[in-house]
Amino acid sequence: MEVYSASDAKREFGELLLKSQSGPVSVTRNGKPVAVLLSSDEYERLLSAKREQLTYAIKEGVADYRAGNVSSSDSASTHE
Repeated sequence: MEVYSASDAKREFGELLLKSQSGPVSVTRNGKPVAVLLSSDEYERLLSAKREQLTYAIKEGVADYRAGNVSSSDSASTHE
């Protein structure tokens, strides 16, 4: 991943946009990462993957509920 300081990123923003089409570009401030620039396609892919994970987790939770595999928050917190 290419890394740019915030001041370089500001000065070379057009170049960063082009580079982000090939892969993520990290932006740092005072040597610490503060942002990552992604292509629109990569961002949409990440959102889609996150939605799929959430949908799966919800379906699993509903299936557990229907199967009676649930407990109250009170009983869950007392099992140590």
